[in-house]
Amino acid sequence: MTPLALRCIAQVWLQAGRSATIVEVRSHRGSVPRETGTRMLVGDDAVAGTIGGGHLEWQAIAQARAGRRDDWAVTLGPSLGQCCGGAMVLGFEPLTHDALAAWTLPPPRLVLQLYGAGHVGRAIVRLLADIHCAVNWVDARDAEFPSAVPPHVEVRCVDAPEAEVDTAPPSCAYLVLTHSHDLDLRITETILRRGDFGFLGLIGSATKRARFVHRFEARGIAPERLARLTCPIGLPGLRGKEPAVLAISAVAQLLTLTAVTGAASAPVGEAASGAAG
Repeated sequence: MTPLALRCIAQVWLQAGRSATIVEVRSHRGSVPRETGTRMLVGDDAVAGTIGGGHLEWQAIAQARAGRRDDWAVTLGPSLGQCCGGAMVLGFEPLTHDALAAWTLPPPRLVLQLYGAGHVGRAIVRLLADIHCAVNWVDARDAEFPSAVPPHVEVRCVDAPEAEVDTAPPSCAYLVLTHSHDLDLRITETILRRGDFGFLGLIGSATKRARFVHRFEARGIAPERLARLTCPIGLPGLRGKEPAVLAISAVAQLLTLTAVTGAASAPVGEAASGAAG
């Protein structure tokens, strides 16, 4: 569950008059299951979110339901039945309007413009449903979008998808996987000409990449920008043509990028996976 989704649940519970406690990781050091700022909602008969599971979470839920309001400093050692070795301070706060107003969200680990609402695009969005990211999902075919999407996914049904490139923030990641090679070409060229992308992935084969690069070279796009075009997309060595496999490979590639850089802001070389389109 993403932080935004959890906050939405908190708002729904508050509006419904449900009593709940916000359990938050106030600080941490060493090896711990979740980092500072992670929250969990504990109600009388339900729990939303997680601070890492295990015996720690079980005890935190019990203490929240018992009405604890002071901080709890805990070491994750044998006495707790966990061997992580780190330490955490957990805070306990009743869910109120003031608490909800003060509930800030961490920066998204990924900002993505996703072009294409076909099988692979839909599979990617399903995988991103529980990842804290911000997604603009673009396609000209309204019927291809599902009836409901996660709160951090914005659907944009537009007649000229390539025009949406200008709306993206600097260092945005882009995945281009539409139903049309001509449209893929227009979108990819627009992104390359803009130039400030953190990652640009184009679904397709090495042959498709070579043909596109040949056209881009003829249109005067700089070689250093073309070198940053990733096609095929996906982790090297993760093979398979099924939409779900392609989606897993592409999302894993993006998450590997953000794990290395802290954000989708650094170029990635051409991947070797065979995500063809």
